[in-house]
Amino acid sequence: MILVTGGAGFIGSNLQAALTADGAEVAIADWLGHEGQKWRNLQHHPPAQIVAPGQLAEFLDRDVRITAIVHLGAISETTATDADLVWHTNVTLSQKLWRWCAERRVRFIYASSAATYGNGEAGFDDDMSLPALQSLRPLNLYGWSKHAFDLWVARQVAERAHNPPHWAGLKFFNVYGPNEYHKGGMISVVKVKHDEVMAGGPARLFKSTTPGLADGAQKRDFIYIDDVVAALKFLLAAHEVGGIFNLGTGTARSYAELARAVCAANGVPERITFIDMPAALRGQYQSFTEARMDRLRALGFSHRFTTLEDGVAAYVQTYLRQADPYR
Repeated sequence: MILVTGGAGFIGSNLQAALTADGAEVAIADWLGHEGQKWRNLQHHPPAQIVAPGQLAEFLDRDVRITAIVHLGAISETTATDADLVWHTNVTLSQKLWRWCAERRVRFIYASSAATYGNGEAGFDDDMSLPALQSLRPLNLYGWSKHAFDLWVARQVAERAHNPPHWAGLKFFNVYGPNEYHKGGMISVVKVKHDEVMAGGPARLFKSTTPGLADGAQKRDFIYIDDVVAALKFLLAAHEVGGIFNLGTGTARSYAELARAVCAANGVPERITFIDMPAALRGQYQSFTEARMDRLRALGFSHRFTTLEDGVAAYVQTYLRQADPYR
């Protein structure tokens, strides 16, 4: 059995769908909630079990069939402000699961984030040495919490502590695709721009706040969810793995290019306008991200990444423009 925490969420539900299709038995730990439609992320591929996060410790104590844990559950809002709750959820729980996997000799894969790189001044090199990690300066509470756990893991490895036999942390860059609809303000820019142009308006992009950088020229490493699932499945099957790795395409693309791809996928004329960046985002906004991917490639991950244009077209035409947009 594979346990996926956050398994009803965006990345988790797509991974669970793929693993279930492959014949694996998958349990998820997540809240479905009393409101909203998060359960629909699972409607086409119900998991073997759903474990309430508050009952996770009891579940782990009694179930000895777990062969791997993919830990995706987290408070992922970049605007989160409850530092105690973020630390408990993103760091303390992760440490407990790491120790559980070490004791039971179970494979452990966890979600880190490109938010750990801060404004990118130190680059986007997934060097997990302590000096390299200590040079990073995340811009927000969420990124800091993910960075704190990465540092803790690096210390465990450096001290040759009792660690899981096979493990990996993944620094996800900008992931987009089906089943993200419950994410509110954290939904991908692809979905937001799709909604804007389908409502008859323009795709609205933030004006640049970086001197010398044109409006719309801000760049991110956008990665389609199918590519993320491919990497997770690779790591679950890899014979030997241990490290913190980037997961992006390795190619930064501009927001203007993304907006054009959204318009093209919807068959509408190009419509782009620029608006002021909200004050709450200033000082926390990454104007450029691009994953260095050679370390994950060196493990043997040879998957060909989806281009931005192809990924946007697949997302829009296969899901967003359909009556049932769920995977």
